[in-house]
Amino acid sequence: MDAKPSNAFVAASWLALLTGIVAFVVGLWNAQMLLNEKGYYFTILLFGLFAAISLQKTVRDQLEGIPVTNIYYGLCWFSTIAALLLLTVGLWNANLTLSEKGFYAMSFMLSLFAAIAVQKNTRDSRNSSANQ
Repeated sequence: MDAKPSNAFVAASWLALLTGIVAFVVGLWNAQMLLNEKGYYFTILLFGLFAAISLQKTVRDQLEGIPVTNIYYGLCWFSTIAALLLLTVGLWNANLTLSEKGFYAMSFMLSLFAAIAVQKNTRDSRNSSANQ
């Protein structure tokens, strides 16, 4: 776990994160939906990003022997699953075409995956620098 990620992987992770977030937000900006519905999806994006990063950190902490309380670990899992379920329910009930629903789902998942990769890269880079 002490290996520093390559610059190419770090750049690709950041590019994927920015692509996912920008695509999701631009899609919301151009969507023909009420402002409160746009706010719902934007809030789910922020909540999902925070939950996924927190989950990745707690899992990594446990693997490295850093103490994590069971309640926080459980809340991280609950929050990540809740964000996914809230997006799913929102899209299921939305008055959008299937291609729009797919676009939001895919840009959301890309953002979550990339946020996890960026957080992992940041931690691996910091750990690698500290060990040298």
